[in-house]
Amino acid sequence: MKIKESKYKLVVNHVVNKIKDGELKKGDWIPSLNEFRKIYNLSRDTVFAGISELKSRGIIDSAPGVGYYVTSTKIPSKNNIFLLFNEFNEFKEDIYNSFIAALGKNDSVDLYFHNYNRKVFETLINDANGKYTTYVIMSGKFQGIEPLLQSINGKVLLLDHFHPELKNKYSSVAQNFEKDTYEALNFGLSYIMKYKRIFMVQSEEKEPYERYDGLRRFSEKHGFEHRYLNSVKNRKIKEGDLFIVVNDRDLIDVIKLADKEGYTPGKEYGIISYNDTPLKEILVGGITTLTTDFKEMGKTMALLINKKAIETIENPWKLNIRKSL
Repeated sequence: MKIKESKYKLVVNHVVNKIKDGELKKGDWIPSLNEFRKIYNLSRDTVFAGISELKSRGIIDSAPGVGYYVTSTKIPSKNNIFLLFNEFNEFKEDIYNSFIAALGKNDSVDLYFHNYNRKVFETLINDANGKYTTYVIMSGKFQGIEPLLQSINGKVLLLDHFHPELKNKYSSVAQNFEKDTYEALNFGLSYIMKYKRIFMVQSEEKEPYERYDGLRRFSEKHGFEHRYLNSVKNRKIKEGDLFIVVNDRDLIDVIKLADKEGYTPGKEYGIISYNDTPLKEILVGGITTLTTDFKEMGKTMALLINKKAIETIENPWKLNIRKSL
């Protein structure tokens, strides 16, 4: 999904980058409209839009019948950002809004979505290659993306999903799903000890399996029975069951099944749900949530944009303990 047209920025970036590199100085001529059309395979109107922006910023001017020349080499710092999300939901909206709020006033962002489609993911990146100064990419579970990332002409940063094989190669702000789950369960151990079995319920293929790796480590350390479930439908809930659910539909299914048995969350059985929402604060007396700070994630990513050093930042998690545990 494409949000905003930016092909004219090829012209803008061509001139700005050459000024920054010292290849163009005050008084130098830039390519003509027709030359820009041939270089980037653009329409005349698109090239003219780029020229117009350069003129409006006071970077170039024109000599009638001759062409365009550089009038100023003082280029305000500006990032032209390609932002690729896997999907749009309320949590991604929090990331986006905090990211935008923390950027510089001259920075611009074009937002795209791949919706967990690998072909769309690769096509969007290939089409955007060379058109932006910065690429912020939320790849999700896609594996083997390093060759694609290496082909990008610009600064690359990774968002939300932790890829160990890419650590120290690209700056990133991400959830470490295995580590976060393991540490959060240990944090809540005193509440969890009353349960006998722990079930990770994760019905969607797009969700990270590393969450269950964290549960397995925790369960093996403390002697809990554990199991990965795609669904709780047609399942009989027993006393001593603790359900860790990702999807809100699965959360409702667990509550309905428990109601049939006359069970109360936090007593006969327990619930931990990923990603906090206002509704979970009050649902059945309060649902315990394991959540990352999405607003902090967007803010931190914005701060990394202008840093030269490669940084790998694990976004903080929080276990909100409520009556369901």
